Amino acid sequence: MSAAAQDLQLTVGSMTHTGGRENNEDSILVETLPPITPGSGPGYLLAVADGMGGYEGGEIASKLAIDLVRDLFARDQPADIALALKQAYRRANDAIYSQGAGTADAPPMGTTLVTAVVRGKYVTIANVGDSRAYLMRANQLTQVTQDHSLVAEQVQQGQISEDQARKSRQRNVLTQALGTKETLDKRMPSIYELALLPEDRLLLCTDGFFDVLTHDDYLQLMSGDDPSEAAAQLTSLAVKRRTTDNVSAIVLAVGASLTTVQRQQISAELAEQRGNAMGAMLIPALVLIVVIIAIVAGIYFYM
Repeated sequence: MSAAAQDLQLTVGSMTHTGGRENNEDSILVETLPPITPGSGPGYLLAVADGMGGYEGGEIASKLAIDLVRDLFARDQPADIALALKQAYRRANDAIYSQGAGTADAPPMGTTLVTAVVRGKYVTIANVGDSRAYLMRANQLTQVTQDHSLVAEQVQQGQISEDQARKSRQRNVLTQALGTKETLDKRMPSIYELALLPEDRLLLCTDGFFDVLTHDDYLQLMSGDDPSEAAAQLTSLAVKRRTTDNVSAIVLAVGASLTTVQRQQISAELAEQRGNAMGAMLIPALVLIVVIIAIVAGIYFYM
């Protein structure tokens, strides 16, 4: 699906896969939002959730989180996106905690959740847990969100390196999640805001990719124009490299700028004109060659 949004051409693709597990506890959301103003392109509501709680429990938690975010934006188009996301995350936390508390002999349920609301060129991102948002710009990859995990805190404090964090046995220990506590921490969710530029790529993904894909893998696989293919290739590579978790990815691609498109069109037209000019020059030359051959042949014949 695609839409023009304040001179930006946006397309979105997504993929979720069981990866290294028997069942998929991830949930994803890709919804089109109505245009902000008449004539403008629609926006997008994107979300990825990674459920926890064992068989069925994780699936229930991630689906509840996704459904409550979808419901909020289906009923209203809030002016304050950040405030609306905070409200949605709190409702999700309450619903998941209540669901888990009411299930006898079952481990507590919980889920991570990273959400992006795209309105024109502006994006508001919210996250709890270690599902991430990445921005690819000018062939550089930047992690937009900060993980709420034990190893992320250790990296921030300088106790371990990022490479050590990737290999740590504690890398899956979360410090924040939805539904694991009765009340969501008042600092949550973390909110990030950014403005998109032509040829940007925005990635939302679960942590099943982190141990098996490198920054270069992300850059290579997201550089194309088809975000659906990019999401499929990311998940396929993670599975091929034997990820031990579910893998889910949403890729939003921003098309080339109008200037770039016009420059490409002008280049194509000039190339076509040069080709036509060469063709026009070749015709007289060929005629001349034929005449010369005929003259030479005639002289040879009559001699």
